[in-house]
Amino acid sequence: MLQREAETLLSEHDIQYVLAQFVDIHGVAKTKSVPANCLMNVVEDGAGFAGFAVWGLGIEPHGPDFMARGDLNTLTPIPWQPGYARLACTGYVNDEPHPYDSRYVLQRQLERLNERGWTFNTGLEPEFSLFVRGDSGQLQLVDDTDNLDKPCYDYKGLSRARSFLEELVSSLQEVGFEVYQIDHEDANGQFEINYKFSDALTSADRFVLLRMGAGEIANRMGMVCSFMPKPMSNRTGNGMHYHMSITDEQGRNLFGDDSDPQGLGLSPLAYNFLGGLLHHAPALCAFAAPTVNSYKRLVVGGSSSGATWAPVYITYGDNNRSAMVRVPYGRLEFRLPDSGCNPYLVTAAMIAAGLDGVERGLDPGKAQNINLYDLSPQQREEAGIGLLPQNLNEALDALEADPLFKETLGEGVVSEFLRIKRDEWIEYSRHVSDWEVARYAEFF
Repeated sequence: MLQREAETLLSEHDIQYVLAQFVDIHGVAKTKSVPANCLMNVVEDGAGFAGFAVWGLGIEPHGPDFMARGDLNTLTPIPWQPGYARLACTGYVNDEPHPYDSRYVLQRQLERLNERGWTFNTGLEPEFSLFVRGDSGQLQLVDDTDNLDKPCYDYKGLSRARSFLEELVSSLQEVGFEVYQIDHEDANGQFEINYKFSDALTSADRFVLLRMGAGEIANRMGMVCSFMPKPMSNRTGNGMHYHMSITDEQGRNLFGDDSDPQGLGLSPLAYNFLGGLLHHAPALCAFAAPTVNSYKRLVVGGSSSGATWAPVYITYGDNNRSAMVRVPYGRLEFRLPDSGCNPYLVTAAMIAAGLDGVERGLDPGKAQNINLYDLSPQQREEAGIGLLPQNLNEALDALEADPLFKETLGEGVVSEFLRIKRDEWIEYSRHVSDWEVARYAEFF
């Protein structure tokens, strides 16, 4: 977008303020409100932030300012906040791109693909849950009639949440999201909005905007829109499946090949990329499932609906929703990430792992077209199928032991991620839960 086009957009939508927006290491949106007439200052010089005040930027209190420089191509009116626009920013420090900035980390990995003439496309499927707070502050379902054991695709549950869903969808459509379906998911009060894929950077920018919009629209309606990975222990969690493909400069899908002997429509390039995802899956888990709560979703066992729909096993299969990677014909669906992830870091890590598979010619083995949830531990071991980390600490250990990500994403940002997440694990481990009190207070 050119400056004059941006000025026209501001005028047509009566934009008074621009939110200069970036994310912290958790993927949470951070902003400064800037008068619209100062837009180009943010694009050229950046909006200044005290970096130590934000998680994971690697800046001390005595360090330089973090300058968020706007990408004009992301200038977007905010339908739920009239008079405001969003401008996604990349971080600079001392006039250089900041290696701890998540968006810049992704841009560096995309450049590796661009050098080959490739574009990485992703289509995200974010799931979320709708709650209200009770008198004591506890979360409870917005609709207490949404109580089926198998609520997926239920008409009543979808219809009774339509006021929120319709406003969110119309807002997204106003700013260019090509929404093509909305459904009630497998947990009570859980929904998913599907919209058309785009290049990976645009997808990540859009997901941040979606979470911003969903949270604010819900708040205005007296609701809580939660992207927490596992808000209810006996129900399926909030995943965010990544559909992915690589196209060349002519727009041809390089992951597709009708002559695939397995009949999955995958090219040798796609199989090698897949091999990298599988090989680095334990370490990838730290980025894709980055909270202690994430591992309540990634469990061996079912839920009250009959399945968790979340991956546990490091393998892939043809339309196999019990595998870590499902293969819709001619592309890959990475089912590991949850809706609480940082989309920039997850995408960057996927590219790093996939390219390692391409460069080393990694073979993912044969597709597993069985219900993996039915496997016993012995059957899994005999089939040579690995198990994903079962808690955050195990995932962090795997990330620390895998040198690829410090080498490709940057030692500083990965070390900072590890430090912050280790602290989170320690704090969680020392917390005394209601379950523990109920079980042990008078047990002995």
